[in-house]
Amino acid sequence: MAESSRSDAVVTLRQITINKVTFADLRAALGAGIADFRAAPAMGLFFGAIYAAGGIFVVYALARLNAAYWVIPAAIGFPLVGPFVAVGLYEISRRLEAGTPLTWKGVLFVMLESRKREVSWMAFVVLFVFWLWMYQVRIWLAIFLGFRSFSSVGEFLTTVLTTSDGLGFLVVGSAVGAAFATVLFSLTVVSIPLLLDRDPDIVTAMIASVQTVLKSPLVMLAWGAIVGVLLVAAMLPAFLGLIVVLPVLGHATWHLYRRAVTVAA
Repeated sequence: MAESSRSDAVVTLRQITINKVTFADLRAALGAGIADFRAAPAMGLFFGAIYAAGGIFVVYALARLNAAYWVIPAAIGFPLVGPFVAVGLYEISRRLEAGTPLTWKGVLFVMLESRKREVSWMAFVVLFVFWLWMYQVRIWLAIFLGFRSFSSVGEFLTTVLTTSDGLGFLVVGSAVGAAFATVLFSLTVVSIPLLLDRDPDIVTAMIASVQTVLKSPLVMLAWGAIVGVLLVAAMLPAFLGLIVVLPVLGHATWHLYRRAVTVAA
């Protein structure tokens, strides 16, 4: 079967219809994500392993730089880059859905070609928010804990969990972090799959993504919470759980996008 082609026509906001989604759609999307993972397990594990390896590298680098106290904030913020890493998974689901050939060459080629499209600009948005997350952690560390240094993750956790200043840092940092995660989720949950699928301009894609969240706020924020909790839980066993969890969530996000957004031909 010949490969399906993406339209070269410019997609505008007027061509995009945002549909209301329900909790039943979430269950269906998650079920479809599991089915896609089962249909192409090797590819899913490959992209999941890359993501897990990235997390392990970040922790290792911080440890080598004697910045062990940054491990927890970096690990918590690491899932923020998940939507961009999942581009390959979106392409796998797109091909399975369209019945087009599913080959390593085809999937990787689309990922490489994406750097020439608007998808590449989303990488800057995602990484910028991740940088802001790490920077604001540094600010709250300075405000609540001064400029003291920590020799280990254990010492950092002991200070955060057993002192009033540490608890203040934990509460404020968590609240601000939740705000960052909500903003980035709203900007990317639909925009990155849409950019891969139809390649509108980045502003149109982000507006459509935010509109999707506003159209079904409880359902979409519940999905964001599910994604966040599962990713954090998957990181606990040395990031290894991400090898399976990331591809399932990536595939599921594609199917949720297909239910939430309709683009006129």
